[in-house]
Amino acid sequence: MTDVTVRPELIDLHPLLARLVKLTGADVVSADGYDRWACQSGHAMVVFTRDPDLFELPLDLAAVVPELQATAGGGLRIGLLPPAASSAIAARYRLAHWPVFVMLHDGKFLGAVEATRDWESYTAELLRLLAAAPGKPAVGDGTPSA
Repeated sequence: MTDVTVRPELIDLHPLLARLVKLTGADVVSADGYDRWACQSGHAMVVFTRDPDLFELPLDLAAVVPELQATAGGGLRIGLLPPAASSAIAARYRLAHWPVFVMLHDGKFLGAVEATRDWESYTAELLRLLAAAPGKPAVGDGTPSA
């Protein structure tokens, strides 16, 4: 996958995000490589990040994502988009609230889980999206908030 991912050691990942990559085997995906990464078969979770010095909330997902991957029972690919790639990709999914992750199946959009939630809500949404049919992102302005 070296043609679609960025080697984590070559970018400045916050320690919590580096831990997420290590625990989940996540690919750190560049904006240029995103489409090739996303279109692979199976379920995938795309974690959008922001500059942690400016926005701390997206770091909440660093603790949650490994647990969600375990809840999914295996086979869930994780892609971590660094802040620049997140900014470049967010508009296509009309994302407006952070922290956020997007679920895909065979590259098709299943849904997004936006804003900080309690554990039960995260797991319920994950399980709902894993069973969902692909669709289009909901109408939104695509302007990310903190």
